[in-house]
This record gives sequence, C-alpha cells and structure tokens, in this order.
Amino acid sequence: MTNSKESSLQAPGTRRLLCARCGTEFGCDLSGTCWCAEETARLPMPVKGEDCLCRECLRKAATTAAKP
Repeated sequence: MTNSKESSLQAPGTRRLLCARCGTEFGCDLSGTCWCAEETARLPMPVKGEDCLCRECLRKAATTAAKP
C-alpha cells in the first residue's frame, strides 16, 4: 500500500509520498529520475508493509544495514 497524497499542482508522473518511517512528505518521480536514484546507498526492498523512505530515513537505514 502506498501512502500517497494527491495534488492537482504536481507534475505528471510525480507522486507525493509519506515516508514509511517518519511521515515526512516527499516526491517521487515515476519517470525513473527520482532523487533516490542519486543516492549511493542501495537497500533491499522495504520490509513488509513499508513503502519508500525519505532521504534521511534511507540514509539512516543504509548506515544501520552496513553495521555488522
């Protein structure tokens, strides 16, 4: 399930999401140029029930996953 917010002012192909961990609203560009593609951290798919993470939570999750 995606926690998206609809907006009549957003660009076509862009969806507004709420971070699955902290609730911060952010945008995702469905054309494949989403900001997360620019991140050096690559994680497995989100845990069951989670959707995308905001930049800060993605970085925190990557740091946690990198620890032994």
